[in-house]
Amino acid sequence: MSKAPRYYAPYGLAGGFDRALGHPARPDLPFCADRLRELDAAEAFPEDAVRTLDALELPDYYVPARHGGALHSYEDLLQLVRVVARRDLTVAIAHTKTYLGAVSTWVGGSAEQAYELGARVSSDAVVSWGLTERAHGSDLLSGTMTATSVDGGYRLDGEKWLINNATRSDLVCVLAKTSPAGGTRGYSLLMADKSRLAEGSYTCLPAARTHGIRGADISGITFDGAVVPASALIGEEGKGIEIVLRSLQITRTICAALSLGAGDRALRIATEFGLEHRLYAKRLIDLPQAHRTLTEAYADLLAMEAVTLVAARGVHTLTEEMSVSSAAVKYLVPTTVDELISRMGQFLGARSFLSEEFAHGLFPKLERDHRIVGIFDGNTLVNLNALINQFGTLVRGYRAGCTDTDGLTAAASLDEATPAFDPARLVLTSRTGNSVAASLPHSLAELRELVAAGEAPTSLLAVAEKLLRISDTTHEQMAAHRPSPRDVPAAAFDVAHRYTLCSAAAACLQVWLRNRTTVAADTTATAGLWQDGLWVEACLSRLTERLTPGVLPEEGADSSPVLDRLMPMLVEQYDNGEMFSLLPFTLAESEAWTGTGTESRSGTAPATGSDSAAASASPFANSAVQEA
Repeated sequence: MSKAPRYYAPYGLAGGFDRALGHPARPDLPFCADRLRELDAAEAFPEDAVRTLDALELPDYYVPARHGGALHSYEDLLQLVRVVARRDLTVAIAHTKTYLGAVSTWVGGSAEQAYELGARVSSDAVVSWGLTERAHGSDLLSGTMTATSVDGGYRLDGEKWLINNATRSDLVCVLAKTSPAGGTRGYSLLMADKSRLAEGSYTCLPAARTHGIRGADISGITFDGAVVPASALIGEEGKGIEIVLRSLQITRTICAALSLGAGDRALRIATEFGLEHRLYAKRLIDLPQAHRTLTEAYADLLAMEAVTLVAARGVHTLTEEMSVSSAAVKYLVPTTVDELISRMGQFLGARSFLSEEFAHGLFPKLERDHRIVGIFDGNTLVNLNALINQFGTLVRGYRAGCTDTDGLTAAASLDEATPAFDPARLVLTSRTGNSVAASLPHSLAELRELVAAGEAPTSLLAVAEKLLRISDTTHEQMAAHRPSPRDVPAAAFDVAHRYTLCSAAAACLQVWLRNRTTVAADTTATAGLWQDGLWVEACLSRLTERLTPGVLPEEGADSSPVLDRLMPMLVEQYDNGEMFSLLPFTLAESEAWTGTGTESRSGTAPATGSDSAAASASPFANSAVQEA
């Protein structure tokens, strides 16, 4: 069984966590697929699964280490959320909302506030983030909820609606108007502790019925003369909008983990079907079109993993550029995975509509649930608009080759620990552009040297050079845009979409360049993906196709051969019960569930070698859930 190298600590952490959750087919465990489907059908909150995450101390990873928690790197949190999301998006979204509710305190609160809240979160307190209102949606500057200064604190009046965990939460971080004039300096953030509010001063609203994540607590809360102490104010009065926007740069990045987990599950269901279903006396997976559909999805998922890894590590190393990278990731990753899930549904055919009889009914639930990921924390248009507003800076940085080389190298070098995150470095707009996108010309120069030395294939250079030409053209189109606060032309959104794909290509190339020798030296299936630039050539080929829709490939530029070479890696990761990943780690599915116990698929112990070392170092390795 292939193993991820032991020095990729976030992967060892996530693998141990997933195995601690137990095999998803075990009916005696809370993450049993059948049980989660039944709860969804009944629109019932997954209490047992959430309690399991609490018992495994996942909330500790919502609290930065500097405030008493276990969160040292956002890459750790990314991988943990990813493995929960591949189990069930309802559970993942419901549980991780506590991080979203707390993040404003980590970013803008005092050390005392952060430490006190950290202790509450580590003790399993649920925190909600009350930003949106019924009549105003994501237009935060139109919010009407007020926080009026009174003796010793603030009086809260108004309603927040479509708030995740508004009813179940112990605390609600609310954005409220503190100046009658409103505006960017007219709103503040306050942490309302329900247990300390006067009886009758707040009312939780009924949960809204939703298309996806049906069991989640998507409800609202109304405040009527609820008085909170002065210490409830997070940061300075009037800084609420700024703190929210800075906080969103982190949460939007972590949201991509939800999509990576969902993409893994969708591709896993389709791969199993392709291996088992027969058509024309052949396995479905061996038919050319089916083969291509699966490898395209695999390449797309690997590309989105590379993009997300650079962004999550960039929280620490490229902090001043997060206004760009977070918006790009929050737009591109959920959108790409939505498309991936849709294609897997077409691959499955009628079975994708079956709510019980096929794959525990997971696929239609997954398809419904994932649609919300592209909506919350800023929808696709909001994130594209955030990029459009920075076109000028992005173009200047690209043309000047303005790259924070050290920060980018640290973000892309997966075997290096990330430095401590400093939230004070978060800014509302990047002053220098985007190091990732701007690195593409430099990466091409490095790749040319590798090709000349015989260390990289010419086919990889050819597709990379084509992407550089597309990136140059895209930046020319960005430069031609004339800023307008309102009535942004539709064409600008198309250009912003293209920009995210070009930036993704640059991220993929950086990840391969910075890790190609360390990972390819490993003797596992992981090395097969990395040798001769296989995965990066496949990913760049797919990104090129998405940037040139409807255009037939040039002679000699067809991506089919490189995608065909991905299939053995895809099947091996599936057979080994590993995450579909650039650095695969074993999941609970690596142990075959027979209905009476668990054993590895190969009949041997499920964790050996470096993976065993990572598992034994994981705080989840000896959990009660795993032993159940």
